Amino acid sequence: MADMLRSLEIEDNYRSNRSNIVSEFYVPCLSHANRYDRAVGYFSSKALALVARGLESFQGNEGRMRLIASPHLTEGDIEEIRSGYAYREVITKAVIRELDPDTDRPARELTGLGLLGQLVAQGTLDIKIAIVHGREGLALYHEKIGLISDRYGDELAFTGSMNETGSAFLDNFESIQVFKSWLESDRSRVGRLRTDFDELWAGRTPRLEVLDFPAVARERFVALGERALTTPPEDSGCEPRPLVVSEDLTTLGWARLPRGIELRDYQKTAIAKWLGANGRGMCQMATGTGKTITALAALDQIGRQLHARNGSLVTVIVVPLLDLAEQWSVELRNFGIAPIKCRDAAKSWEPALRNALAALRAKGRGSVTLVVTNKTFQGAAFQRVLSGIDLPLLVVADEAHHLGAEHLRSLLPEHAQFRLALSATPERWFDPLGTDALKDYFGDTLIELGLKEAIDLGALTRYRYYPILVPLAEDEVEQYTELTIKIGALIRSRDPESVADDDSSPLGLLLSKRAKVLGHARAKLPALKEALERHRESWFQLIYCAEGGVPLPEGGTGPRQVEQVMELVGHQMGLKAHPFTSREDKRERQGLLRAFATGRDLQVLVSMKCLDEGVDLPDARVAYMLASSMNPRQFIQRRGRILRRAPGKTTAEVIDFVVAPPQDPALFETERALFRRELARCVEFAGYADNHGEALAQLRDLRDYYQLLDV
Repeated sequence: MADMLRSLEIEDNYRSNRSNIVSEFYVPCLSHANRYDRAVGYFSSKALALVARGLESFQGNEGRMRLIASPHLTEGDIEEIRSGYAYREVITKAVIRELDPDTDRPARELTGLGLLGQLVAQGTLDIKIAIVHGREGLALYHEKIGLISDRYGDELAFTGSMNETGSAFLDNFESIQVFKSWLESDRSRVGRLRTDFDELWAGRTPRLEVLDFPAVARERFVALGERALTTPPEDSGCEPRPLVVSEDLTTLGWARLPRGIELRDYQKTAIAKWLGANGRGMCQMATGTGKTITALAALDQIGRQLHARNGSLVTVIVVPLLDLAEQWSVELRNFGIAPIKCRDAAKSWEPALRNALAALRAKGRGSVTLVVTNKTFQGAAFQRVLSGIDLPLLVVADEAHHLGAEHLRSLLPEHAQFRLALSATPERWFDPLGTDALKDYFGDTLIELGLKEAIDLGALTRYRYYPILVPLAEDEVEQYTELTIKIGALIRSRDPESVADDDSSPLGLLLSKRAKVLGHARAKLPALKEALERHRESWFQLIYCAEGGVPLPEGGTGPRQVEQVMELVGHQMGLKAHPFTSREDKRERQGLLRAFATGRDLQVLVSMKCLDEGVDLPDARVAYMLASSMNPRQFIQRRGRILRRAPGKTTAEVIDFVVAPPQDPALFETERALFRRELARCVEFAGYADNHGEALAQLRDLRDYYQLLDV
């Protein structure tokens, strides 16, 4: 997409003798950004004015900026500290001194400070002051790094060796090194600088003390913004613009709704009901309707109430997948929060978490937020920390149905005062006890937003649905028939242990084998090729494959369908395609998602399960459903992936390959019972499609044969 950072021609370094760093780097990059994090040297008026370079276009994007600087101390300031004056008071005085609104300043400097003042007033810019506790007393923080991010998850990191002073910017040579997250060679450096900044902002860097921006200094910044806005340049003919000051929520780790996000009415209703239920409940919202934003906006609201009482809060966001943990972390940063990501070995997150909790207890106010995967959540190390949290606690469960499993629900903290569950399908398949346990823990359902309601409200895009009926080959019919006979016998036996609602029961295992035969039906590949030929020039296409390998009549499995599809799509048809499976590591999957979003680098993603839950892929326009499990949740989540809204996306297509049973009269009743559920999801999806008449007509003969016209 044209507004992605990666669409720019960005060099890996800039130097004053050969580059105009402002026009060639800052301005174009910030014009594509929605977040700018900057750590500089001195907090001086000249340096601040120059930090504002390129921010006019950034302000137009409704972006958010965070700035960390070290106070510019005079000899008098240093002498006062040596004489016993409280260093915090001296630092506050030094910061305020640089922002005196009555000081005569050059027009260029006033413009830069005024722009920053506007951003402070609007709540777009947060500032913190960093100092170093050295071996011989107070020292200054001189690190100089920057991170520029866009809304697609791409990120630039840059570092420079110059001092952030007026002379360095205007007179001295300046040089910066630039690293790009979408390049494999740069990715680790960008990640390291991102972690360094987030840890610094959260006050978790050893030897460094990070102070909140003084309230008096903030008032002076706002005054400078007012002065710049109400004093237009001579002969400009411009009318002074009013300055709107946002509520000063705080920078103590509380979430804040970004200015660029407008909540829909149903999201506001869900949040109001959650607050009315004392911070407990479940949001059952169709995939793609903004569950994450709803939860973070609820965190904003509960934070405002606790902040007003000088309270504190620890928020634990539990997610099933690493990809989801990354997506939540990106959204949290947009809400002004640097989360602690708890995953992998405990040594990578436990020290930072314990330090953050200790600092929160010491302050007595503020907020700490952590994102934890289900795997880490159930580990002994995390459970020890969780059980020891004696502060107000909020548990947010994304794809909450996972936590209904017995080994996970027993670990949910009973001392959590606030609880919020998110899921498009909170009911657990074959597990009514787990479903009830979730409701008992999180509370009542606050909102139910189904597919039709979401489309009518404009939360999901409109779509066309094409069910394509495919037959089974002779050997597949034999496998299918044998399994169907066994399934029918088990159902008729009514043996409680054999037909238990459990995937591992004898019935569950047979149903799984039968689903694999249907999912891997060979006729699907030529049917897929025919459908792909009609979309040969299209981008943003997803193919969902059956899991595992082709089941063989003599036992065992053959080639994986995902590999067969890649051979067809990539080799035979020559389309730009790539698998998206558990075999690709986290970084590679993130790179694939970014490449897919460009609309020029990757035409087709081929997946099995990795795109089922939570992965944000709003640009997808065409989805081919080669197989779905018997669990209705999988299809619901997959259709949500394709129906998410995105700029330039007006409609979507779902092409669903449905195996028509062989229609053996001897197996009619068993086939009818088993096919009812498959047909029900097809009919439901066809009924809400723009081409519902055409789609339903494709299914009429099967519905008529199996006497399922009532479905």
